[in-house]
Amino acid sequence: MLNNASGFKKIYIACGFTDLRRGIDGLASIIRHQFCLDPFDRDTLFLFCGRRNDRIKGLLWEGDGFLLLYKRLGTGAFSWPRTKEEAMLITEEQYRLLMGGFDIIARHPIHEVDGAKEIL
Repeated sequence: MLNNASGFKKIYIACGFTDLRRGIDGLASIIRHQFCLDPFDRDTLFLFCGRRNDRIKGLLWEGDGFLLLYKRLGTGAFSWPRTKEEAMLITEEQYRLLMGGFDIIARHPIHEVDGAKEIL
């Protein structure tokens, strides 16, 4: 289920660290109060990562109840964005990269150069 993004309307990741001892109510509270999002948004997957990069939790409202997902990798690690304390909406392609262990946020992003400045 977590290896592909099929069936999800939206996918959010909680950047930074999350205490993975939290259950459904605790994660739903983070979604609602910290990120100001609706945990009852049907077919929207919310992903959380703790300090160890080899495990994640997901929370999904299916219309009749929550589905709590937990994945622990046998080898490797997730490349989880740790710099912000916000929820980030990601695309299906970014989701596939994340599940494959790749970075989804550039470490040294390319910025547009002001055309009025001379580059030497």
